[in-house]
Amino acid sequence: MTKQLMDRTCKDFLTDLASSAPTPGGGGAAALAGAIAAALTSMVANLTLGKKKYAEVEGKIRPILISAEILRTRMEALVAADAAVFGGFMKAYKMPHITETEKICRTQAIEVAAYDAAEVPLKIAESCMEVLEIAAQIVLIGNKSAITDATVAAFLARAALRSACYNVQSNLLLIKDKEYVTKTENYMLKLNHKALECEEKVVYETDIVMG
Repeated sequence: MTKQLMDRTCKDFLTDLASSAPTPGGGGAAALAGAIAAALTSMVANLTLGKKKYAEVEGKIRPILISAEILRTRMEALVAADAAVFGGFMKAYKMPHITETEKICRTQAIEVAAYDAAEVPLKIAESCMEVLEIAAQIVLIGNKSAITDATVAAFLARAALRSACYNVQSNLLLIKDKEYVTKTENYMLKLNHKALECEEKVVYETDIVMG
């Protein structure tokens, strides 16, 4: 790919995603979904600002808009980061492994790559949690005419979070540091529980408005 992933057209990105090429993959797709969720949150914020009906919440909407744009930029960068760490993984797997020394070096390189490959989707999951939280806020105070857009943002963010966590888990299988693995797994459990609670609140609020 000569262009950066996020500089490609949507059609080209999806074509690459559908191909047998190793990247983009599930991690990049999760990050992209998170970026779309952030963009939708920004849209609802922009549809709320300047409206007389929502003048009293404008002071709360502006920080949400700023956060959404920061998160969108971060998620876009994580699309590329996910592809980069996978590249490191592939290099490690391609290392020679005939002699005992080569086998040891290769095994160590794969584990180091696994740490990097686990950390990137973990950052994707954390960022998606932030998107989910601000989407939930704007469901409460944003333009009610666009509430379903904010709800979609929340749903996408949670789906991307769960997807990223599975990517983390797959890489944890290659890491021998049990303390790190247990700590990361427990953290993801808490993150997923928090995301579920947040999504349930979004559904409750949306259903009230939609009648």
